[in-house]
Amino acid sequence: MAQVLEFKLPDLGEGLTEAEIVRWLVQVGDVVAVDQPVVEVETAKAMVEVPCPYGGVVTARFGEEGAELPVGAPLITVAVGAPSSGDQTEGSGNVLVGYGTSEAPARRRRVRPAQPVPAAAPPSAAASGPAAPSGPAASSQPVTSGPAGGSTVTDGPVAVISPLVRRLARENGLDLRKLTGSGPDGLILRADVEGALRAAQERGTSHAAPAPVPAPAATSAPAPALAPVPAGADTRVPLKGIRGAVADKLSRSRREIPDATCWVDADATELMRARAAMNAAGGPKISLVALLARICTAALARFPELNSTVDQEAREIVRFDHVHLGFAAQTERGLVVPVVRDAHARDAEGLTAEFARLTETARAGGLTPAELTGGTFTLNNYGVFGVDGSTPIINHPEAAMLGVGRIVPKPWVHEGELAVRQVVQLSLTFDHRVCDGGTAGGFLRYVADCVEQPAVLLRTL
Repeated sequence: MAQVLEFKLPDLGEGLTEAEIVRWLVQVGDVVAVDQPVVEVETAKAMVEVPCPYGGVVTARFGEEGAELPVGAPLITVAVGAPSSGDQTEGSGNVLVGYGTSEAPARRRRVRPAQPVPAAAPPSAAASGPAAPSGPAASSQPVTSGPAGGSTVTDGPVAVISPLVRRLARENGLDLRKLTGSGPDGLILRADVEGALRAAQERGTSHAAPAPVPAPAATSAPAPALAPVPAGADTRVPLKGIRGAVADKLSRSRREIPDATCWVDADATELMRARAAMNAAGGPKISLVALLARICTAALARFPELNSTVDQEAREIVRFDHVHLGFAAQTERGLVVPVVRDAHARDAEGLTAEFARLTETARAGGLTPAELTGGTFTLNNYGVFGVDGSTPIINHPEAAMLGVGRIVPKPWVHEGELAVRQVVQLSLTFDHRVCDGGTAGGFLRYVADCVEQPAVLLRTL
């Protein structure tokens, strides 16, 4: 006798209370294994897959793609112990989002008509725990679309990493298999999809895959995303997801932190020469941001006031004995700040590898909440955008951020003579509650000295 169990959206941690359904990974009637990902969700922190702790037959799904569900709302119901599934009723309990599952999921299968799937039970009868929170998302009807039987469904190989690219193509009826990616090894980027959609709009056609001929009474309509926008019409963009989280954090930073900014121009010629010499010696290449991070950690060791946070309730300044270095990374989902743990204990080679790993993961939308939180200081290299300076908003609840502009040839007085040198503008935005201008200026001057004369860093290690 099969038992129907309800799997609810688990606690996502880091204070997150809701998530948006991006893509269902299973259909009603699928046989799922223990710890198999069943749905892809987007939180304010990251895009993650949610594994189901039960093995059996999916009897119902709750929530359409694009819907937001609160933690504790039902996701799916699974009939366990059915002869067709061969799975056991015990679950793994491994449902914490973003931290992976035990093994790779088994290939999806469909239940054939000869093995009927038990009807979906109401949540009140199937649930084995407290009732889900009330509200529109929690009380949504199960989504039961899709065939319950038939043969295995497989997708052709498509060179796409980002789930956001897949979602954009799917919402606009674009067949990714017809695109040639402009990224490395033919990787399909968001720009490729947007270009195809613009071309389709200019031609007044759609890239949607061929659909069955509709009945005479039915009429086909163009995809909403491709419909022309009336002249003068306003566009409203929901402030939610990562954009909403960024807005909340920046607003809180401006409300709570009395920030100030100081800056200085520095001659980075010797730093660039030192990096070139290191990379010419063989071995893994060292990135510029890794060298800047190494300088930051050395400066924070001399000026620990800036590696801190303010506990407003206790009216105390908390100085950290470690440096978890955040760095700004631009992705298709917007600006995110991955965190390099224990940056003070890593050398330039280790920092280069960790920066590369986190950046690649961020662009693929796969960062976990733990990789996006817990920073104690932020390094912001906005020079990649071709700008010289900035007065960034502090990444609350941190106390400071070092900004680095572009490095460009400029006239500079070097050894008493006018010369063309590689010049960079450095800026430090700091919480004036944790220190005064003297400390902030000392930190920034030390960073500039290390940039101008890398030997300074060697003397203080």
